Amino acid sequence: MTNLPPPAEELRFLDAELRQLDVRRATLLRRRAWLVHTLQATAARQPALGPGTAPVGPPAGTGAAARRPEATAPGVQNVLLVLGGVLLTIAAIAFTPVSWGHLGIAGRALVLGALTVGALGAPVALLRCGLRSTAEAVAALGTALTVLDAYALHEVAFPGTDGVGYTATASAVLAALWAVYGVRLGLRHPLPLAVATAHLPLLLGAIAVGAGPYTLTAVSLATAAGGTAVALHAALLPVRIVAVTGALGTGAAGVLSAGWLCWSASGPGPAARAAALLLVAAALALMAGRFVPRPEVSVGAAFAAGLCVVAGAGGVLRVTVPGEWTVPGCLACAIALLAAKRTRLHHPLRQGLVRASAAVQGFAVLWTLPLVAGCVLGPAVRGARPWSGTPRDFPDAVFAGLPRPPYAGTAPLVLTVVAAVLVVAGHRTARRPAVTVAAPVLGWAAALVLPVVLQLPYAAGLVAHAVVVAAALFFAVRFGRADKRPSPPSLTALLPALVTSVGLALVSLASEPATIAVLGTLTVLFAAAGLRPGPAPFAAPAALCHATALACAIGASAGRPPHHTALLVLVVPAVAALIAWRTGGSRTGGSRATVPVEVAGAAAGLLALALAAPEPPMLALVLSLCGAVAAATALRPERRAAGWAAAALFLLATWVRLAAWDVAAPEAYTLPVTGPALIVGLLRRRRDAAVSSWTAYGSGLAVTLVPSLLAAWDDQHWLRPLALGVAALAVTLAGARHRLQAPLVLGPGVLALVALHELTPYLAQVVGALPRWAPPAVAGLVLLVLGATYEQRLRDARRLREALGRLG
Repeated sequence: MTNLPPPAEELRFLDAELRQLDVRRATLLRRRAWLVHTLQATAARQPALGPGTAPVGPPAGTGAAARRPEATAPGVQNVLLVLGGVLLTIAAIAFTPVSWGHLGIAGRALVLGALTVGALGAPVALLRCGLRSTAEAVAALGTALTVLDAYALHEVAFPGTDGVGYTATASAVLAALWAVYGVRLGLRHPLPLAVATAHLPLLLGAIAVGAGPYTLTAVSLATAAGGTAVALHAALLPVRIVAVTGALGTGAAGVLSAGWLCWSASGPGPAARAAALLLVAAALALMAGRFVPRPEVSVGAAFAAGLCVVAGAGGVLRVTVPGEWTVPGCLACAIALLAAKRTRLHHPLRQGLVRASAAVQGFAVLWTLPLVAGCVLGPAVRGARPWSGTPRDFPDAVFAGLPRPPYAGTAPLVLTVVAAVLVVAGHRTARRPAVTVAAPVLGWAAALVLPVVLQLPYAAGLVAHAVVVAAALFFAVRFGRADKRPSPPSLTALLPALVTSVGLALVSLASEPATIAVLGTLTVLFAAAGLRPGPAPFAAPAALCHATALACAIGASAGRPPHHTALLVLVVPAVAALIAWRTGGSRTGGSRATVPVEVAGAAAGLLALALAAPEPPMLALVLSLCGAVAAATALRPERRAAGWAAAALFLLATWVRLAAWDVAAPEAYTLPVTGPALIVGLLRRRRDAAVSSWTAYGSGLAVTLVPSLLAAWDDQHWLRPLALGVAALAVTLAGARHRLQAPLVLGPGVLALVALHELTPYLAQVVGALPRWAPPAVAGLVLLVLGATYEQRLRDARRLREALGRLG
């Protein structure tokens, strides 16, 4: 017992054992079922077995004794009875309209009366004989004949009567007759049929008398109330199912009609009448939820009741207050529903009302979403037209050319109220972590849209958003953890600060002084926040990004061309390298910000290269400076790999400088560098044999081979390609002699390109002489050969890679 397995291993072992037990249990159950069936079949064939006799059956797996009947006797009986009743009903329906006119008055009455009395009376005798299923089938035929009797009575005795009114009366009479008939005889189908038919009289009667929409809505709710009462007190399950279905259908129709009447009313009076109907529906839902035994149904009923109350109040507010106050009014009603938590209502009812309040608050927040999204995304349009002039006010700067959402004046109030409710109501709940995230986000959204709603001047709006950024960063620093990881509240404050800062920077592009002031302020704010270890991984890169934008803005403001601005942008990678050097090996909390800071610095360096690209001399200088920054970064022990980037940047700077000078013989500049570089590499490999050939000879060889290759590619004479080919061949042979990887890659690569350059004219002549179908045919043949030997080629490639890996 001392060598217990780990919990995960023991859990897997237990799961495997349980699966084996389930398989074994299923096998035993199948064997038991076969044995039971075998015993029953044997007992049917041999009813007089002795006490010691055991039935003998075929072994498991034989199919003769394991066969079972595919249909049971009761099932066959029900199919026959239902089919017979349906056929008789169809025959009666066909007889009534088709053959009715061939009989006189007495004949008609005699036929229908005899059929109906016989069909309704036969179940009495059948029940006495114990034939309940047959009695149900015959009684179903009788109920169908009563409908035909009602139709025939209207055609003969009341032909001029309104069809809708007569149908309402007939449905009421038939529902009563079927209910009495089912109760007296104890049959199952008449009662559900009576309950279903009882939903029609009130609605059809209201339609017959020409009732208005309010009356029809009230009738629908009254019918739903009756169905609810039947569903709560009925003992039979089919009756309850029919009653619940009818109550839900008529109730939903009444609620939707009342809601439409309330929200489309043109005055307070009609809206109040429709709101009263919604309150009645809410009361019915609460009453039903109080007596329903299932808690989840009670919660749903209370939820619907809460929505009805808010919808009624909102419809009245829509016609009594200005349009922008409708949603705040609905929000106030939703908050009032939270008082149900302090009442003595049934717990599921209180839970449903609270959920309804939460749903309405969510809808209110969604109502503010267009304004919030416009404040976040609208400034992006301003980026296409920088420094186009100071806008009239802050909303004009935010919604530059975009439509403004209507009725948005109360959006900050809605967001603030919902955030306050979340803080108060969610303080002692299990969802407190979610509340601590949602409430600050809503508060930030309210602060973001407030300058737009108040229509502040342009400068005041910029200051307001800058204050929002500063406040968010303050809370991020205030709620940061001591273990240098951003806590959820700190992260929740950091993300709004980043989003607001981007929008603020884009809005400030409307004016040149505003752009420089805002970018400078944002750089200072995020840099100050980046001094703390918690928000540093987010704040420090953001400060560098804003500093990069500030450098571009300063260069543009000074009227300098982009390639001159690139030098100013290079300050950011240098500062990023310095920050990474100060925090990279520190144990005080800056290590988590090192990689984000380096990424931001690298992005600024790429931007500087893009700005300097049109001017080769400046591009060479920028490449050199970037190489210096990378070399300084490579001094750190954990960033030795940056030396490769530094070497590549220096080489690129050299090549670009040679190209900018229009040097026809680059070897005069590159060979003096290659010689000492190769000597230094040789001496280093003698002191340390573990040094890679790429480190020792790669940069020295590339600094001459690559510029010479570029020059030879445009050279029309034979001397340079010949000399370069000889040099590449010598490098290749030296690499093969000493088994060095760098010469074996650079030398053959340059030699192959030189050979391709020399063969290009002849290849062009050959291609011109060939027919047009030849190149596709050759390409197809090559593809077939490559496809046929693909596996062998992969094996050869792996062997070559392993061979190169074993080189120095």
